Amino acid sequence: MMAGSNYDKAVLITGCSSGIGECVARGLKARGYRVFASARADVDVARLADEGFEAVRLDLRDSESMRAALETVLERTGGTLYALFNNGAYGQPGAVEDLATDVLRDVFETNFFGWHELTCGVLPVMRRQGYGRIIQNSSVLGLVALKWRGAYNASKFALEGLTDTLRMELSGSGVYVSLIEPGPIESRFRQNSYAAFKANIDVENSVHRESYRRVEARLAKQDSSEPFTLPGEAVLDKVVRALESRRPRPRYYVTVPTYAFGFLRRVLPTRWLDAALQSVSGGEHRRIDAP
Repeated sequence: MMAGSNYDKAVLITGCSSGIGECVARGLKARGYRVFASARADVDVARLADEGFEAVRLDLRDSESMRAALETVLERTGGTLYALFNNGAYGQPGAVEDLATDVLRDVFETNFFGWHELTCGVLPVMRRQGYGRIIQNSSVLGLVALKWRGAYNASKFALEGLTDTLRMELSGSGVYVSLIEPGPIESRFRQNSYAAFKANIDVENSVHRESYRRVEARLAKQDSSEPFTLPGEAVLDKVVRALESRRPRPRYYVTVPTYAFGFLRRVLPTRWLDAALQSVSGGEHRRIDAP
C-alpha cells in the first residue's frame, strides 16, 4: 500500500502525549494516514497541534471530554473514521492488599472503562460505513500476572476478555478488532508508575515494605537499556499490520517477554507457570514492565 493512499483513512489515537501513542501517531502520519492525536493535558494538545497533528483533547476519565473529542473528529472527517487505537493507560504498582478500592477504581476508569466508552462511541460510525479497525494496546500483563502489578494486571486481563468478546460479536460486520501485546517498550511508563506508587502506597505500614524498597529502586532507575526493551517503533509496526492486513490477527506480540510468556501460558501447568513468574517478580532488577 502506498503511503499517500492512506490520507482519507482517519485514525483516532489516545494517549499521544509521549511514549507509544506519540510514536504511533508520528509513524502513521508519516505513512499518510490522517491522524487525530489526542491527549488529556491542554499543553500536550497544543504541542501536538504545533507539530502539525490534528490534535484533540481527550480525557479517558471524562465522558463529556470523550464525546466532544469524537464529535470534533467526525465533524472534520464528514462522519467517517477508519480506526481507533486505544492506548492511553498507566500502571499502579503495589500489592493487592495495599490497593485502596478507590485507587483500583481510578486505574480501571482510565485503562478500561474509558476505552470501552470510546469504543462504543465509534462503533455505530463503523457499522454504518461497513468497515473499521479497533486496535487495543494491551500488555504482556494481560496474558500473565506478576507480583506488585495487580491493578494493571487486572485492568489488562479485563481488557483482553472484553476485546475477545467484542471481536466475536463484530464478526461479519467489516469491523476488525486486534490486541497489541507489547511488553517492555521505551516510554515514560516507569516514571509515571513510580509517581503513582509514591502517591498511593503506604510503604512503611505495609507487611511488604522490604520488598517495596526493591520495587522502588527498580522504578526509580532512569536507565531504559535493560534487556528486551524495544523502541516504540516496534509497536508501530504491529499497528500498521493491524491497519493494513486484509484479515488482521486477533493478537500481535511485540517483545521477547510477550512471546515467551504467551508460550509458557499455553504449555505449562498453572503451578509451574506461577513458579516461573514468581522468579521474574523476585528479580526486581529485571524489567518486564508493561506496556
